[in-house]
Parts: sequence; structure tokens; C-alpha cells
Amino acid sequence: MVQHNAFQESMALFDPDEAVSPPKGTTQPSYLRDHRRRLRDRFLAGGADALPDYEMLELVLFRAIPRQDVKPLARKLLDRFGDFNHVISAPAEHLKETKGVGDAVVLELKIVEAAAHRLAKSRVIQRPILSSWQALIDYCHTAMAHRETEQFRVLYLDRKNVLIADEEQAKGTVDHVPVYPREVMKRALQLNASALILVHNHPSGDPSPSESDLRMTEQIDRSAQTLGLTLHDHIIIGKSCELSFRSEGYL
Repeated sequence: MVQHNAFQESMALFDPDEAVSPPKGTTQPSYLRDHRRRLRDRFLAGGADALPDYEMLELVLFRAIPRQDVKPLARKLLDRFGDFNHVISAPAEHLKETKGVGDAVVLELKIVEAAAHRLAKSRVIQRPILSSWQALIDYCHTAMAHRETEQFRVLYLDRKNVLIADEEQAKGTVDHVPVYPREVMKRALQLNASALILVHNHPSGDPSPSESDLRMTEQIDRSAQTLGLTLHDHIIIGKSCELSFRSEGYL
């Protein structure tokens, strides 16, 4: 979703057939040139919704592999990782396990991923979070939904609930991340924050909270109240959905 928007905005800045200079003495087969131009024209006319995932991947791969048919590689990547979002967010070492993927391909995929993250973040940073909730959820999904290990982030807000910092507090394993309430509170005081939102992901895809999630949230909530801070929510990001502690009655 957000990834596609970022890619669409960046693609308008260049012609993929001109972005990488071909080796001297080589020519691009006319059928490939025509195919690439048709894809580019369809994208510019209809945006990401006009193309299936494998053709979106082709557009990215054109820049890394300027003189070959990249459709088979796009298909292989989708067969392995599932969809466009999972491909661009896959770890580099896993991408390179697919035959045909080298440093150039990884670079182009990671540029698209980084652009998506930056665009999503620009829609929430220095803005009132409670009135931009869907943008916040989109940003969290973009940044965390496809990670293979748990990550715990804290969003620090000022008195007007404007996001002043988004910081990773801890990384963990596939099903656990260590969280230290004292460190969360210490950083809140350093930033002069008035409120916070906790966010972490479940690589399993199921956003249901564990007992340790519930205990940790309760500890941070008590600590925040003692310091006069507000814990607005704890959001768990799954593969395609999320869970809000506030909405589910845990806060």
C-alpha cells in the first residue's frame, strides 16, 4: 500500500530504459525495449493499481538488469516471498539465495523499501498523532509488518500529541523482545515528552498479545502515570492487521 505510493512517486523521476547505461557494444532487443516502455506507460497512466505485483517488480528490476528479460526473476522472487511488499522488505542475504539476484538487484529493492519508509514517516512525524491515526498505522505496518524478528518501538509525543521522536527501544527473536520500562521512562524525560505510544510486531502474523506483552504494558503504564505521562496505546503489528490495546480494553 504505502510502498506502492512511494514507488509510484519516485518512478516519475526517471526513464528506466535510460537510468543505467548499457555496456558498450550491446543493444537491447526490440521486444524487451517495447515491453519495458509499455509497462512504464501503463504505470504512469494508471499507477500501481494498473500493474500486478510481478510487473511492479519488473519495473524495479529494469534498473538493475537493463539488458535481460526480468520477468522470470520477478516470478521467482514472488514464488519465494509471496508478494511485492515481502520481496522488497526481505533481508538481503535471503534475497541473494534466489538465482539471478546480486548486489545490483538488492540495491534497487532496498532503495524502494527505504523510500517507502521515509514517505510513510513523513506523514506522521511532527504531526498530531491522534488525528492522523490511520497514517500512523500505515507507517507502523510499512516499517514493521514484514520483519522476521520482533522489534519494540516507542513513539514519544509532546503536550499537543505531536510526534517528536520514533525510537527503537529493543530488538528480539522471532517471538520475544526484551523491554525495560525504566529505559522507556528515562528517554521520555530526556525528550520532555508528555505521552507515548508503544509499538511492536509479531513475526508470526498474529497480533494477539501474549501474557508478557500484557505485563510489560501494565508496568509501563504504571510508571508513566507515576511520572505524569500518558500511555495512549500499545499497538501490535501483525502481517496484515494490528491490535490496539486501547480498543481491546487492555488500557
